[in-house]
Amino acid sequence: MLDFLKAIIYGIVEGITEWLPISSTGHLILVEQWLPFDGASEGFFEMFDVVIQLGAILAVVVLFWHRIWPFYNKDSAKSRAKLVKSRKDPALPGGFALSMDAFWMWVKIVVACLPAVVYGVLLDDTVEELFSRTLPGSGVTVQVIVVAVMLVLVGALFIVIENKNKGRVPRINNLSDLTYSTVLFIGICQLVAAALPGTSRSGATILGAILIGVSRTTAAEFTFFLAIPVMFGASLLKVVKFGLNFTSTDLVLLGIGTFVSFIVSLFVLRFLMSYIKKHDFRVFGWYRIVLGIVVLAYFGLAA
Repeated sequence: MLDFLKAIIYGIVEGITEWLPISSTGHLILVEQWLPFDGASEGFFEMFDVVIQLGAILAVVVLFWHRIWPFYNKDSAKSRAKLVKSRKDPALPGGFALSMDAFWMWVKIVVACLPAVVYGVLLDDTVEELFSRTLPGSGVTVQVIVVAVMLVLVGALFIVIENKNKGRVPRINNLSDLTYSTVLFIGICQLVAAALPGTSRSGATILGAILIGVSRTTAAEFTFFLAIPVMFGASLLKVVKFGLNFTSTDLVLLGIGTFVSFIVSLFVLRFLMSYIKKHDFRVFGWYRIVLGIVVLAYFGLAA
């Protein structure tokens, strides 16, 4: 029963931190240090903390379905207006049409995913093994220290870049205006987050996009949509590595964590899209710095 409660806590943490630029993986790793599962299989958490992100991704699919699904019924009143506005959308058999805006957005998402795909295939296992090592003379893993350091460094970057951009007018305000070089740069920023836990995937991509002149709203939206194939792919990879030897306890814990992260993400996504219309990300930068210092101090003392 205690593990089920822990799964709920993990789901809440994932649902909040996946979309706020404060590192979901970093927070889950830190929570696992204090609230490890007792009845799960060996190696379960390494798979669990990735797969429960599917709940958060499902929240994006539900909330933004009308933006990400490229097909629509051109005969409905709402879709007729869309077709008139965008005459470039070709008609398809059965009364449907293809949204070219959505189609080209997915092409750009594929381009942005390429760096992460290369990393996942070639280096993911090597980096994971390196970070799982324990520092000599202590029970602290390399991963925990990397999380704490990246919380501080990326937090400082948020503050510096937001201060630098204060008063500047973004040059890219719509997803359709994103160039292939821009999305590839965003994809490289995402790669940094994949390699260094504590960076934050959403934080790295949003920060990189803002740095090259993308508006906060557009940067956040592209980050949300980019997460869909990335997290599905990462989850599939983790499940394959873990194998299908799930115990009944494993499956229940995974289901609880995924469902809770989905519900929490629905609220957090709405909050974030409303928040960034009037505020910048500096508050998240300060939060990251404080948390990183607390983690370094705690594990430094514990060691």
